[in-house]
Amino acid sequence: MDTGKTAPFELGRGDDACLLLHGFTGSPWEMLPLGEALAAQGLYVKAPRLPGHGTTPEALLEVNHRDWEQAAAEALHSLTGFRRVFVAGLSMGALLALGLAAQFPEVVRGLVLIAPAARFKGPKMALLKGLRHTGLLEWVKPWVPKDSTDLSDPVALAEAPILKAFPTARLNDLWTLQESAQVLAPRVRCPTLVAVAEQDHVVDPEGGPWLAHQLTGAASVRVLSLQEGYHIIPRDRGGPRLALEVGAFLHALRGRNESLDTPGLDEASSAL
Repeated sequence: MDTGKTAPFELGRGDDACLLLHGFTGSPWEMLPLGEALAAQGLYVKAPRLPGHGTTPEALLEVNHRDWEQAAAEALHSLTGFRRVFVAGLSMGALLALGLAAQFPEVVRGLVLIAPAARFKGPKMALLKGLRHTGLLEWVKPWVPKDSTDLSDPVALAEAPILKAFPTARLNDLWTLQESAQVLAPRVRCPTLVAVAEQDHVVDPEGGPWLAHQLTGAASVRVLSLQEGYHIIPRDRGGPRLALEVGAFLHALRGRNESLDTPGLDEASSAL
């Protein structure tokens, strides 16, 4: 894997900041086009590389979901000197982002969940999850090979840094984060944008609206459904539309009187 491509990045200057969190087995590369678009709008953007990611498959043997949660929290708290802080995450990164918004409502002023990994797609993942508590999962299939990633754009696919395999044990961490997100969702207070790709082959697109309906305490919730592109939305055909929508969403929040942000079920429901 080209670690130059997968390196963390910081872009832009401004009074407001946005933290970008990549997905499982991914890297900040996934989030770069969105980061560049937000930086061009006057936001400071930070995209850390989560522990165990963006290097070798073996590196994921040494970490778990607690390491990812801690790294995300540390990155968030490094931004507390900014006027407003927003968080956006892709797939597993969306679950981490939701956790930050729920646990640190005084810090996170806006939340963007991109193709959130609320529910996985396909019978293979269901079969593996069925082995979760049997003790057989890692014995039957210790490694899951990867030879591609879920992108429809052939140029982006050719450029994508792809981890060749990951430890099956880390699926337990993904399922734990899913369960945690479901518990924490009602505690989110900030305005939230949920973006899904209808042609996603990794997560169930219906999981996005389902998760949005769990955000019962959010000031507002909107679901954006993209017809073009697959799971890695920021790098795919739906990426430009996503960048426009996220930019407009955060622009509105940056000009908002925060004293008027009162969480309410009616507003959240009507925005869906």
